[in-house]
Amino acid sequence: MTAAILFAFASAAFLGAAVVTSQLGLRTMEPLSGAAVSVPAFTLLFLMLSPLLLAGEPVVWRGLPIFAAIGLFFPASLTLLAFASNRALGPVITSTLGNLAPLFSVALAVVLLHEPLRAAQLGGLVIAVIGAVIISVTRPRDLGHWRSWTLLLPLAAALVRGVVPPIVKLGLEVWPSPLWACLIGYFMSSLVVLAVQRVRKGSFLVDAPASGWLWFGITGISNGLATLSMFAAVRHGPITLVAPIVAVYPLVTVLLSTVMLKHIAITPRIVGGTALTVAGVALVLAG
Repeated sequence: MTAAILFAFASAAFLGAAVVTSQLGLRTMEPLSGAAVSVPAFTLLFLMLSPLLLAGEPVVWRGLPIFAAIGLFFPASLTLLAFASNRALGPVITSTLGNLAPLFSVALAVVLLHEPLRAAQLGGLVIAVIGAVIISVTRPRDLGHWRSWTLLLPLAAALVRGVVPPIVKLGLEVWPSPLWACLIGYFMSSLVVLAVQRVRKGSFLVDAPASGWLWFGITGISNGLATLSMFAAVRHGPITLVAPIVAVYPLVTVLLSTVMLKHIAITPRIVGGTALTVAGVALVLAG
C-alpha cells in the first residue's frame, strides 16, 4: 500500500501543477490547440525514453486493445475539457470541482471490481464533495462574468477522470505494466487531438507564440507524469484508496496559483472548500 499512496500523492502534485501551467498557456492559445501541443509533447518524450523505460517490460498483446480503446478518449477528452474549463472558470474552481472524480471512481470500483468501502472512507468522500460544492458557488473577481452551464465542463472532466481508473485497473490485470498502459493511451490520444487540430485548422502544427508552446509543453509533461503515477498507484493499491488521494491536487493548484498567478483571488470560501476536500481525503486514509 505504501507504493500506491506515494504514487497517488505524486499524481496529485503533477496534476495540480498542470492546472496552473495550462492557465499560463491559455493566455496565448485556445484550449483545442493547447491539447494538440500538450498531449503529443508527453507522447514524444515518452517515445524517446521508451528504449530505457520499457527495457525488460514484456508485451502482452491481449491488453493492447484495452489500453488503445482507453486512449481514444483519455487523456484526449479530459485534456480538452480541463483546458476549456480552465479558460472559462480559472484553475482553482476547475481543480476543486475535479474532486468529484473519486465519487465515480469509488462507485465503479465497488460495483465493477468489488472493492470494499468502509464507513470512514465513505464519510471522507462526502466531506470532499461538500468542499467541492462550496467552492463551485464562488465567483472569483478575476473571472468577470461566467454562466452556470460552464460548470458542466469541470464536472464532465471529473466524470472522465473518475471512470478511467477502474477501467485501467481491469486492463492492468491483463497486462500489468503502467508504463505500456500510459504510452499506448497517450499515443492514441495524440492521434485524436492532432486529427481534431487538422480538421479545424488545416494543419497538424499549431500556429501560436513560443510562450504558448512552452507552457503547454510543460503542462503536457506534467499531466503525463500525473497519469503515469496514477496508473502505477492503481497497479499497487485499491481505487478506494488511490482515487481520494489524487483528489488533493487542488491544494497544489491553490498554492501555485498564489505564486504564479498573482491576479487569482483566493477567497476564504475557496480556502475553506479546499480544506474540506483535503480533510475528506485524510479521513479516507484513516479509514
